[in-house]
Amino acid sequence: MSALLALPGPLLRFLAFLMVVAVIALVAWALQLMQAANDRREFSLMLAGCMVCSAAVGLATVMVITFTTPGRLQASGLLLPAVEAPAEVSLDRVLLSWDPVAPLGRQQS
Repeated sequence: MSALLALPGPLLRFLAFLMVVAVIALVAWALQLMQAANDRREFSLMLAGCMVCSAAVGLATVMVITFTTPGRLQASGLLLPAVEAPAEVSLDRVLLSWDPVAPLGRQQS
C-alpha cells in the first residue's frame, strides 16, 4: 500500500504540520516578492512571486492528496470499507427505443 500507513500517528501529524508550515512560509515569501516587485516596479520579481505561490499551491495539493487517500482514511477509521457491487447487470426490464412495443396485457413471443 502506502509508506504513510506504516508511520505512527504522532509522526504523521508532525509531518503534516511541517508541510503546512512550509506552505505558509512559501506563501509569505511569495507575498514579499510581490510587494518588492510593486515597490520597485520590477516585473521579474512579480513573476518570481507567482512561481513561488504556484509551488505552494502544488505542495498543498500533494499534501491533501497524500493524507486523504482512501487507504489512509480507512486505516484511521474515517472511511468504511468498500462494499462490492454485484458484477452482473440485468437489462430484462429495460425498454430500448428500437424494441417493438407490445400492447398492454399481451406478451411478445
